[in-house]
Amino acid sequence: MSTVRLIVASAIAAAMAAPAYAQTAAAPAAGGPNPALMQQVVLLGGMFILFYLLLIRPQQQRQKKHQAMIAGVKRGDTIVLSSGMIGKVVRVEDTEVGVEIAQGVTVKVLKSMIADIRVKGQPAPANDKS
Repeated sequence: MSTVRLIVASAIAAAMAAPAYAQTAAAPAAGGPNPALMQQVVLLGGMFILFYLLLIRPQQQRQKKHQAMIAGVKRGDTIVLSSGMIGKVVRVEDTEVGVEIAQGVTVKVLKSMIADIRVKGQPAPANDKS
């Protein structure tokens, strides 16, 4: 992440360090293109594209991957919570999961607090008595 910040900071510094030229005596023709304005528009457009490619898009991809991981949580998975606590999923609901953090100790946790799924568990058998 620091590399991205360094690249962005150097791009901004290069834009600010451009030499300032004195205006010539002749003003540009009325209605004609203003080259200084075009340079600024191109520079701002380039910076927006750079921000999008280096910051916004990777974050969106990570978020989609995390949401898919959370949607795939099932009973028996070993998960890591954002607090660092590790537990085994014993119940899955719409927005919450029941996590067993110790023998006989189960807590309810929001699905959004799941940071990682360590071990995919086998699907739990149904409660059929056969």
